[in-house]
Amino acid sequence: MTRTAPRRSVLISGASIAGPALAFWLNRHGYQVTVVEKAGTLRSGGYPIDVRGTALDVVERMGILPRLRDAHIDLRRITFLDGDGEEVTSLHPHAVTGGVTGRDLEIRRGDLTDALYTAVRDDVEFLFNDSIDTLDQSGPGVDVTFHGGGARRFDLVFGADGMHSRTRETLFGPEERFHRHLGYCFAVFTMPNTLGLSHETVMWNTPGRAAAVYAVGDDEEVHAFLNFAQPDPPYDAFGNRDAQRALLADVFADAGWEVPGILGALHDADDVFFDAVGQIRMPRWTEGRVALLGDAAYAPSFLTGQGTSLALVGAYMLAGSLADRDHAEGFAAYEHATRDFVTLNQDLVGEGGATLFPTTAQALAQRNARLRALSAMPAPEPRPPHSALTLPSFGTR
Repeated sequence: MTRTAPRRSVLISGASIAGPALAFWLNRHGYQVTVVEKAGTLRSGGYPIDVRGTALDVVERMGILPRLRDAHIDLRRITFLDGDGEEVTSLHPHAVTGGVTGRDLEIRRGDLTDALYTAVRDDVEFLFNDSIDTLDQSGPGVDVTFHGGGARRFDLVFGADGMHSRTRETLFGPEERFHRHLGYCFAVFTMPNTLGLSHETVMWNTPGRAAAVYAVGDDEEVHAFLNFAQPDPPYDAFGNRDAQRALLADVFADAGWEVPGILGALHDADDVFFDAVGQIRMPRWTEGRVALLGDAAYAPSFLTGQGTSLALVGAYMLAGSLADRDHAEGFAAYEHATRDFVTLNQDLVGEGGATLFPTTAQALAQRNARLRALSAMPAPEPRPPHSALTLPSFGTR
């Protein structure tokens, strides 16, 4: 088929999950796609993530579901401990997450990013070690200058550059306008599997503090996780590794169980990720010829377990909404069709926080009682928000 018009060109900022997923679908809809990523390469490895409900339909339509099923982590148990390290209860993870076998995948983050990249790398231009410096929409397109030098014009630009999105800041202003702090901070990093864990999570809690060790298999390393109540974000610690370690050491100074060993591993870890627990809530996700998706537009926080799924579904809906429309109509359709699904899933945050991280002794005792009761019950039906959106079928070229 001979094209009568040149392909519309688009630039996507971010090559984690939302970006490559959007690249896949925009390419299928006839766009010429470039992805810019500030890192030097794909970020492999990483902590486990969930793909649930409607998002499974997205990856199935992408043709990568069999590969992801092969990479599924068979997490078999989550054990909760009290402040003395004594077992409260041990459950199948679905009893806590509301997941259901066959409609939930848990995989290493790197396995998903690798699958997405493999699906698009032959059809999409990737620019690693670079980022957007400026955006100018005063002309017929979007004039972009890059941090590494050079300038290009694109018909559309998309920000898929995470919760602390530079694209969002450029177009809409400071993150503080849209960040909803949820009252916690966390750190995640790898450490030696000194406890000999296999396919399981062990979580220690005292009021306002939690420490967990997560073994995705029989590996020699596990993911360590520290979470603590923090009414206001500790801005001085962001971007300052020494300040982060000092803050965590202070918060967990008198902690029992294996926490002293976890803090020791924190000191030696070179892959610490530290952040506040929060959401991004915006009245609109688009401005002119630029649109946001994934965490840049609607980060739900890990308390919902839906960040990855929202990124995948949002990418599908955004690209499909642009398939046979101009950008103004397409962006409006994207917002209209996707916002209710996003809000439903963001609202799961109350359940997640109450279950995992009670901040008072009374709330912790109540949570432990609920968990013990769950151990005598079958796993619940999946929560409706995970599957609340039925994917429309968009024609592809």
